[in-house]
Amino acid sequence: MRIKVYNTLTKRLEDFEPFEGNFVKMYVCGPTVQDVAHLGHARTYIAFDAIIRFLEYRGYRVFYVRNITDVGHIREESGRDRILEGADREKLEPMELVDKYMLMFFEDMDALKLRRPNIQPRATMHILDMIEVIKSLIEKGYAYEVNGNVYFDVSKFPDYGKLSGIKYEELIKHRIEPDPRKRNPADFALWKKAEKGYLLKWPSIWGEGFPGWHIECSVMSMKYLGPQIDIHGGGQELILPHHENEIAQSEAHTGKKPFVKYWLHTGYLTIAGEKMSKSLGNFVTIRETLKKYDADTIRFFVLSSHYRSNIDYNEETMRRAADAIDRIKSTLRDLYYEKEDARLGDDETVSKVCAEMRRRFIEAMEMDFNTPEALSVIHELTRKANAYLSSKAVTKTGIDTYYNTILELCNSVGLLQNFKPNIEMDNFMVSGILRILLNLREELRKRGIYDLSDRIREDLKEIGMFIEDTKEGQRIRLKK
Repeated sequence: MRIKVYNTLTKRLEDFEPFEGNFVKMYVCGPTVQDVAHLGHARTYIAFDAIIRFLEYRGYRVFYVRNITDVGHIREESGRDRILEGADREKLEPMELVDKYMLMFFEDMDALKLRRPNIQPRATMHILDMIEVIKSLIEKGYAYEVNGNVYFDVSKFPDYGKLSGIKYEELIKHRIEPDPRKRNPADFALWKKAEKGYLLKWPSIWGEGFPGWHIECSVMSMKYLGPQIDIHGGGQELILPHHENEIAQSEAHTGKKPFVKYWLHTGYLTIAGEKMSKSLGNFVTIRETLKKYDADTIRFFVLSSHYRSNIDYNEETMRRAADAIDRIKSTLRDLYYEKEDARLGDDETVSKVCAEMRRRFIEAMEMDFNTPEALSVIHELTRKANAYLSSKAVTKTGIDTYYNTILELCNSVGLLQNFKPNIEMDNFMVSGILRILLNLREELRKRGIYDLSDRIREDLKEIGMFIEDTKEGQRIRLKK
C-alpha cells in the first residue's frame, strides 16, 4: 500500500510520490520568536515530527527546513512588527529579544525530543535574497512599487485562491490595508518602507525598509529546497493569507507549478473549545507543561488526535495520556525482567501476531498518518504481550519479539526514544518497598499480630525470599 496524504490544495487524498524518488523535501513554517513557545506550537511541530519519523521508518530520506521569523510579521490589530512589540514589552533590543526566545524555542523542541531540522534559517539573514526575488517579480510584471513599498499584484496571478478557495470578491473584504495607493485592496506587501527611526530596516533600491512576512518563507524554502518542494506544512490558520501568498509569489517568480506538491495543515489546539493563542491569553507554555508531564506524555496527547483535527487540552486528557504511556512502559519492563527466567526456543505464533500488528500499524499510518488508529494498535499489542506473559508458556524469543516490536512501532512516531528499563531505579524502588514491608512485619510482631506478619513472610517465600527471625532481628536469605 502506498502512503496517502490529504492535500489541502486539492481537498482530497492522494498517493504520496515525491519529486525525486524516495527523497522528500519538506518545509514547515517556524515560529515568530517574540515570546515563549506555547503548547499550540508543540501541537504542530510534534505532528510533523511524527510524520517525518514515519516517512524515514518507511525508507524515505527527509530533508527538513523550518524557519525562524525575526522580522516582518506585522500584527493586524496594531500594524506593528511583533518583534518590536516584544522588544518594547521587555525593554530589550529587537535582536536581543530574538536571540532570547529563539534559543528558548530550540531548548523546548529538544526537551520535547523532536528531530532537529536540517536547516533552521532566520529571515534577517536572507534579506538580500528577498530583495532579488522581489526585483524579479517587478521585472516580470507581478509586482509594483509605490513610494518605497512594493506590492504583489494579485490580479496578475489568475490561480490566486486555489489553496484556500477564497474568491476575489471575498478577498477584497478580507484584506484591507491602509495604503490607498495600492492598485487594488487585495494586493499584499512584498517590501515595506521604514519610517525614520524604525529599528528593523535594510537598504534597498526602493529605499530603507523591511520584507513582508510572506516573501520570507518563499525565499527561504526555495533557497534550500529548490523551486518545487514535496511537503509544506503549518497550522491551518496559515492557509490564508500566508500560504496562499507563498504560492502566488513563488510560482510567479520561478514559472514552475506546483510550488508545493502536498500541502499539509494541522488543526488547532484548543482550551475549552477556544483556540490557544497569546493574543487571547489562554495559552499554556511548553515549559509549564513539561514541569507536570514528560515529553512522551505530551507527544501521546498530541498524537491521540489526527493531525488535521482540533484537539482540546485539559488535565483529564493529559492524565489519560500519562496513564497510557505508563502502561506501555510497564509492559516493556515486565517483558525485560521475565526474559531471564524464560525457556529457550522459537515462538512462531508470537512472530505472526507481531507481524500482523506491525502491518495494521503501518496501514493506519499510511492512510494520511492516522496516529489515533496507530496508537490503538500499539495498545492492542501491549495487551497481547501481557496475556502472553500471563500464560507462563513464554520463550526468550517470544519475549524479544514482543519487546522489539512494541519499541519499533513507538519509535517510528517518536515515542519512547532510547527507552531502557532503569535497572538501578527499579532496584532502588524494590529495595525501598522491601524495607517498608520488613519494618511493617517487625511492628506487627511487636504488637502480637502474628497472623499478618506470618502472611507477609509466606508471601515473600513464594517469590524466593526467605525470612528468618533471630535474636538480632530479621535475616533475609534469597533462593538461588
